[in-house]
Parts: sequence; C-alpha cells; structure tokens
Amino acid sequence: MFRNNNLVNLIPALIILLLFISCSPKKSSKIGEIFPDSFTWQKVAGELEFPEGPVRDGKGNMFFSNCNGGWIARYGKSGLDTFLIAGKKTFQKTNGLAIFESHIYACEYGIGMILKISMEGELEKYASKYQSKNFNRPNDLAFDEKGNLYFTDPRSYGPDKLDGRLFCIRNKDKKVVLVDDSLAFPNGIAFTSDFTELYVCESALNRIVKYRVNSPGQLSQKEIFVELPNGDPDGIAIDQKGNLYVAHFGSGTLYVISPNGKIIEKVKTPGAKPTNLAFAGKDLKTLYLTEVETNSLYKTRTGISGVSLLNFKNK
Repeated sequence: MFRNNNLVNLIPALIILLLFISCSPKKSSKIGEIFPDSFTWQKVAGELEFPEGPVRDGKGNMFFSNCNGGWIARYGKSGLDTFLIAGKKTFQKTNGLAIFESHIYACEYGIGMILKISMEGELEKYASKYQSKNFNRPNDLAFDEKGNLYFTDPRSYGPDKLDGRLFCIRNKDKKVVLVDDSLAFPNGIAFTSDFTELYVCESALNRIVKYRVNSPGQLSQKEIFVELPNGDPDGIAIDQKGNLYVAHFGSGTLYVISPNGKIIEKVKTPGAKPTNLAFAGKDLKTLYLTEVETNSLYKTRTGISGVSLLNFKNK
C-alpha cells in the first residue's frame, strides 16, 4: 500500500488544529452585522427639551425625560404626547428612567431623589436621602433581576473631581447602600444580561468601568472596560450577544463595544450630542436614540436584538 510519510507526520498537527478550532469561543458579532450598509436614522419626534432616559413599556410606548422642560414624554402608536408635567407637588427635573413591575422609576436631579410613578401618573418618593442628606444629581438607573435598583449620582464635573457616587436601593428592605464614592461624573449604567457584571460610564474620564456583582449593594473587581476619546460616554444599552451600545455625547457617535472591550461598530448620530438609547419593538431590534443638539428622538434597526429590561412581572 502506498504510504505518504509527510501526510502521516501532519496528522497529529491537524488533529490539534481541529480541536483548537472546535474549542475556541465564538465571536460575539462581526463588523457590519449590527448596522447594515443601508443604515439610517429616522426622526420620530422633535422640538423636545434635552431628551434623555428612553425606556419601553412592552406595550408599544417609549417614555423619556425632557430634562430642561420639566416633563416626561410618551411616544407610541398615536405619536408624541405628555405623560407627566413637573410641579411643586411632583418633581422639578428628571433624567434616566427605568421600568420595573409596571412602574416607572425616575432619577429626579432637580431636588435629588428617586421617584416611583404608576402608569396612570401617580407619583411617590422611592428614596431621597443617604445618611440624612439628599442625593446630589441622580442621573441614570438600572434594576437587577431581583428588583434591586442601582443608580449613579454625580456631583461635580472634571477628571480630577472624584466625588460622584454609585448607590443601590435593596429591594428587600429599601435600604440605600453606598457602593462607590469616588467616580468622575458617573452617568449611564447597565447590567450584563446574566446580571453578574455592572457597567458604569465615568463621563469626565471618557471611560466605562465594570464591576463584578457579588450581592445586592456589594460589588468588586472594578476595572476599566473601555476608554473612548473626544467625548463623554453617556447612556448605554446591551444586546443579546453581550455587546455594549454607547451614546457618546459630544462626538456625535454611537459606539458598539464587544464583551471583551473592543470597538466593533462606530456610526454617526444625527447630532453631536446623543444622550441615551434603548431597544424596543417585538423583536427588540428597533433602537431608539435621544439627541439634544437637534432635540429629537430617533430610531433605527439593528441586526441583533437587544436585551429586554422588562423582567418577571413586566413581561
């Protein structure tokens, strides 16, 4: 029988190569998979007043703050309308919003508190103080899978002003826990889909940090996840492959960062000051963006579905 010694010698190497390929982790996504060549932004609402904090209710509505106008908007099938107006007995200014168990939770930065709002517009104070003092300027917030609420609380802006804080309001006893107190203007916040890690934007340092979640209000292993120059990382969102979407305020850019901290997509936004973003639609492939240079709400389609933030009773 004919025997090719060179081929025989190559067999062990080929086996090792095949094993390496089969065991290697799959890439989260490819360049161009998220935003196609035909990518465009569609303007759905204009003449807003510093829009921020978009959040879906799972019923076809998108709620968002008008920070400088003192009102919370609702955009749905019938278009744009006013959901709640500020007043002495309600609130002054809201920023980030989140929905949990059919209630809207809002960062109120005019007074310094977290609000809980029913879908009928009934408002109550959820938390307002830490060690008998009001919060500074609550900015953005995110729930974990057990209803514990984390929120950012910046104070001063500057790379050397490390007076921003990160808090957790524990669901079981509503205790306010200080998680971190040395952040440079903490801003956007989001959990990974399995809730084992937490991302927080440090806008004044142009970076996003990541924590390991140990228990409610207990984080560890803080590290720099990614640095983004020439602008401030503001609002963030997660897709189902673990990619992080970043509204980069000042640069007019939407970044998509892979789970290992690499930039895999970079697209221009309609204005230079995108503030926040959220996935919506039945397939969670409609991405909404708030932008304040044009004071408008936009949407586009993505190739990967976002992570639903309407957990448990919200489904």
